[in-house]
Amino acid sequence: MPLNLVARRLASSLAGRHPALFERLGEQASKTFVIDPTDLPFVFLLEPRPEGPRLVAARREAAGAWDARVAGPLAALIGLVHGAYDGDALFFSHDLVIEGDTEAVLALRNAIDNEEIDLVDEVFAPLGPLAALVAAPARRLAALLGGLTGVALTRGAGGSLA
Repeated sequence: MPLNLVARRLASSLAGRHPALFERLGEQASKTFVIDPTDLPFVFLLEPRPEGPRLVAARREAAGAWDARVAGPLAALIGLVHGAYDGDALFFSHDLVIEGDTEAVLALRNAIDNEEIDLVDEVFAPLGPLAALVAAPARRLAALLGGLTGVALTRGAGGSLA
């Protein structure tokens, strides 16, 4: 339940702050994407409709029907969002698996790359004017944790899948 609350707020924040992300998808915005962090016991279902995008967490076996699936370690998926990793390199090294509608996945990847999303900013954006006060220390903490773990927890932070 808490994870779905965060996921809903993230989708709402992205829609409000980055409407071009969903508009850029065109006809691909009607697709259902499964974002599958293979090292976690759940998946995220993304329906990127411009009029009301939806992001929910679900048990892997309860994901239901989908058009496209992107699977890989959580570190790789976060690194892709933050632009720290090359999706093609991850795909060819088998760290990332794409199934289903590859055209839809490519459109989603291009839309995310174009918007230069930072998940720390998006998580705290609903706080309005207080977001800047909270996001700055959170970004420093994310950079520190990212350095320790090798996961690009914020945009501009490097990462390593080793």
